[in-house]
Amino acid sequence: MSNLLIGLLGALVATNQPAAVSNLVHQTTGISMTVPDPNDPVEKEYKKLLEADDDAQAEVDKWIEENNEFSAKGAGMDRAEMNRRIMARFAPVRKGYEDFIKKHPDHARVRVAYGSFLGDLHDEEGSEEQLEKALELNSNDPAIYNNLANIYGHVGPVKKAFEYYARAIELNPVEPVYYHNFGTTVYLFRKDAMEFYAINEQQVFDKALELYSKALKLDPTNFPLASDVAQTYYGIKPWRIEEALKAWTNTLAIANDEIEREGVYLHLARIKLHAGRFTEARAHINSVTNSMYAELKTRLIRNVNERENPPKETNAPATEAPEKK
Repeated sequence: MSNLLIGLLGALVATNQPAAVSNLVHQTTGISMTVPDPNDPVEKEYKKLLEADDDAQAEVDKWIEENNEFSAKGAGMDRAEMNRRIMARFAPVRKGYEDFIKKHPDHARVRVAYGSFLGDLHDEEGSEEQLEKALELNSNDPAIYNNLANIYGHVGPVKKAFEYYARAIELNPVEPVYYHNFGTTVYLFRKDAMEFYAINEQQVFDKALELYSKALKLDPTNFPLASDVAQTYYGIKPWRIEEALKAWTNTLAIANDEIEREGVYLHLARIKLHAGRFTEARAHINSVTNSMYAELKTRLIRNVNERENPPKETNAPATEAPEKK
């Protein structure tokens, strides 16, 4: 058990827990932090606001799921009406954030929460404004740098996203999400990464994969993360066959159910098809039985057959066309 963890356990039984935790983290890591007092009226108001946000998000997620099911049966609500309903549900939450910020304009954490809320509503300009203000109030919060980097990676400047992800990791080197986001941005914006780091494209791929590797080491049982990393190999040219197979094999090992496992079998089949390992590819395809993969399975079988048995070229001379008279 680390000294920091032992100290945190001791701090939990201290009379003044927030102060004890804050002092311990500062002494152990050198990072200054403020732990809020849960009995503070402002903190209680803030927590209530977050709960309202979470409740609204959960309810909207349920509406969307139900509407998708109804739509599949031809009875769903149209998109415009659903959007109006969603905006109406989020309206009191938005007002709650705005009212809180008017009363407590220097509350950095509510700025972060509101920025995330606005980001979910695709209001990136509003989200960036709140996060920039939060950064002015607290320049040592890694989540702020990560969230701003997400925005810069989407709307630019991308090179600023690289800087902010690096800063987030510097402040919190054990958060896998930061490495994952950083790696994805490097991978997607290869030209910017080549210019920013003065490296070539293959080195950009290496850098992205190194960041992904660190994310997986910190969160080794995260199937969506592992799957996302493994799919990266489809975009790397020339193909890195053995590395790709290893990534998908590792992903298979942490699959949570048969649907996830069969999805990985199809990816393994695709990689081995490309490598010319047709028997192995066919074996993976035959392991898939779920009907949801039927179309993809059929297409892969056809591709294996075509690659394994290409049309034979004929050496017979072409028939001459009859002479025109």
